[in-house]
Amino acid sequence: MTTIVNKYFFYFLFLALPLTNSVKAQIVIGTPSLSFSQICANSSFNTFNVTFSFSPVAGLNSANQFIVELSDPNGSFTSPTVVFTSGAGTVTVSPATLTFPVPTTTAGEKYRLRIRSTSPAAISPNSIAFSAYYKAQDTPFSINNFIATATYCSGGSYVLTIDNPGIGSNDSPLKYPSLTYNWFKEPSLTPIATGQSLSVNQPGKYYVETNYGSCTSDSYSNRVTVNEATSSAPTTITSSLGNPFCSSSGATTLTTSAGNSYQWYKNNVAISGATSQTYATNQIGAYSVAVNFGSCVANAAINLQNYQFTSSINVPDTNTISPDETLAVIVTTSASNPDYKWYLNGAIIPDATGNTYDVKSKGSYKVVITQTTGCGTSSEFPFTVNATVDPNSFPDVVNIPNLISPNDDGINDTWIIPQEYISGTNTEVLLLSSQGEIVLKTNDYQNNWPENKLDFKNVNQVYYYIITTQDKKVKKGSITVLK
Repeated sequence: MTTIVNKYFFYFLFLALPLTNSVKAQIVIGTPSLSFSQICANSSFNTFNVTFSFSPVAGLNSANQFIVELSDPNGSFTSPTVVFTSGAGTVTVSPATLTFPVPTTTAGEKYRLRIRSTSPAAISPNSIAFSAYYKAQDTPFSINNFIATATYCSGGSYVLTIDNPGIGSNDSPLKYPSLTYNWFKEPSLTPIATGQSLSVNQPGKYYVETNYGSCTSDSYSNRVTVNEATSSAPTTITSSLGNPFCSSSGATTLTTSAGNSYQWYKNNVAISGATSQTYATNQIGAYSVAVNFGSCVANAAINLQNYQFTSSINVPDTNTISPDETLAVIVTTSASNPDYKWYLNGAIIPDATGNTYDVKSKGSYKVVITQTTGCGTSSEFPFTVNATVDPNSFPDVVNIPNLISPNDDGINDTWIIPQEYISGTNTEVLLLSSQGEIVLKTNDYQNNWPENKLDFKNVNQVYYYIITTQDKKVKKGSITVLK
């Protein structure tokens, strides 16, 4: 009997020893605890923490590794993604915290994490669900090359498309194949479509965002206002520098709605070669454009004006002063930090730099006001000053002479006409060359022609005069100039 007992006792020990070793080789991993409510990663930030407990600590083998696994976007671990693996035997204390990144293709609302050990093999329960997105593109981008407006014909449609790559330094999200998109029509915040383009057949303001779920992002497009056009419904024209614009800053770009073809006009005259969606100009005027949308043509117009400050002058265009009289000319202006330049007979008057000038002699004057701060635009006021003349100071002749000899001998050097036609009578004196060129035109003739030496092309040149009095009486004839 003792022999039988001993036999079964040793048999029990033989079975129990492997069972004891098997128990020691098992651990239990608790549900992972997340240090975040959602993951919004990008190239500048992609590190996140997960904490878990395990027991017994003594159950770990020296070769054990802890692995952090990420589910698919729906929370399934059928094909988990390993996002972190610890070094063999490096994690020996419970609870433990591991740091991991997410793949650049991460995008979804129901991700989960779990922890797996290798020695002994164990798997934790799944974590709570969380949203996670890797924002591969996180800057504004363009659709339809940043156009502000677009138009479709009644019964038709217009296609909005994410640019790839677009103009300038535009960072197109289409360069990142894993991204998806949401299209919106303001003011609604509910997406109306997904995909890389949107066919629009209703008026409104549209834009698209990269779909990063509940993560905030700067990955959104420009807004495009889409209109429905008919042959009687005008489209629009915008000026890049505003209207009025500062022409001294360069040309402004006129832009109309996107269509199939275009023709620009200025003052109702077609501009040759102006057949693009934009037209650059630094000239003011009435501009219009005809936009062909395929089955309809719409028109738009803009009265483009130059930016101007307001100015005024206190004298009329024509003035008369006596020899001992002074004409005080005053300019007022709203120009910012104005600069003043005064001219007499086309030559600048030195030291005349203020908004006032005292005129003491006859001549053709001009003052130019220039705004030196902001838009550097100018305005000018021309005016004429005549001097009163005593008719008795001129020789009194009865007839209009038809012969002069400007040779500085003091006899017939200038063309002297009767006093009823000279300065002070408001008589127009017009002299024409034999080729019909105007050589003198004045209402203030002072018996002083020619003031300068004539360029003789013939021995005796012939000129023709037309004298028109204030009461419209006309005298005509010829003058022969002897060399």
